[in-house]
Amino acid sequence: MLAIKQFRYSADNLAYVVYGKSTALAIDGGAMKDVLHFLEKNRLQLAVVTNTHGHPDHMAGTNELVKPTNATYLSSMESAGKKEIRIDGEPIRIYHTPGHTKDSVTFHVADTLIPGDTLFNGTVGNCRSEAPDDMAAFLTSLKFLLSFPEDTIVYAGHDYVEYAMIVARIIEPNNPHIDAYLKKYDASHVRSRLADELRVNPYVRFNDPALIEILKEKNLPVATEYERWSSVMTLG
Repeated sequence: MLAIKQFRYSADNLAYVVYGKSTALAIDGGAMKDVLHFLEKNRLQLAVVTNTHGHPDHMAGTNELVKPTNATYLSSMESAGKKEIRIDGEPIRIYHTPGHTKDSVTFHVADTLIPGDTLFNGTVGNCRSEAPDDMAAFLTSLKFLLSFPEDTIVYAGHDYVEYAMIVARIIEPNNPHIDAYLKKYDASHVRSRLADELRVNPYVRFNDPALIEILKEKNLPVATEYERWSSVMTLG
């Protein structure tokens, strides 16, 4: 059975090592010193280094991990092309989830998703492109991630939880679940479950009647799912 170790680096970036009994995979390895120490301490061989997408803050540490370990480097799209990486014989599935960037991918390990900057804990990533097909792809990616069981764990690419809940409270001031969500927050181990996101994350609640009413009050388009999601994305 594979395990996941989370590492914090820079102001709010989150890196991950997925590992079995003897080998490991590093994702967005900007915390390279801590990652290498963890590997050495646990006598793990780093087999693969990869990224959730190609932004510089997620590419950081790649060379520093590959060179001393002789690990194989795979870009996010190379990982997506493989569809699956095996560590100690156990599968890590990789899905192409464009929207935040065209090369964004999500890693699926047992009951856990590592979606990089596509889905955060409490919010979602931005879509820098104004092209309608990119925005539509982002919605498709989010809907795919939300289709997983509600007890699925979300390990995001950044820790934006506290700020995200400030924004969520502005958008939905009467949401009764925000305080409980914040009580679960642990800066040393940042995660949530999809069930939590569907209760408090306004950017994935575009089909919730309470949020639709808020959009209507603001005279924002709500006729279609895409319109509702686009409308929510203009808030906050």
